[in-house]
Amino acid sequence: MSQYAFGGMIGADPEQLTHLGTTLSRQRTDIEALMATVTSALATTTWSGPARQAFEQDWQASFRMALTRLGEAFDLAGRDCLMRANELRRVMGA
Repeated sequence: MSQYAFGGMIGADPEQLTHLGTTLSRQRTDIEALMATVTSALATTTWSGPARQAFEQDWQASFRMALTRLGEAFDLAGRDCLMRANELRRVMGA
């Protein structure tokens, strides 16, 4: 479904939008796996001193939070795409 207004297309292909939504939502799982990998590697690495403490503090306070927010944003965008694709199918009678 598409409409042209002001010289550009308005609308989307529901199948492509579904694919995009699934791809975006899947990124959350990949980000969670990345966080688990880094956390596990950090826990099993022999490393002590101020540099370790600084990294752990940054990891806990900044990096993990930023990655969590990124994963949530990807998931939200993906779910939005899936919802819009379903709505397009409903409107189109498909």
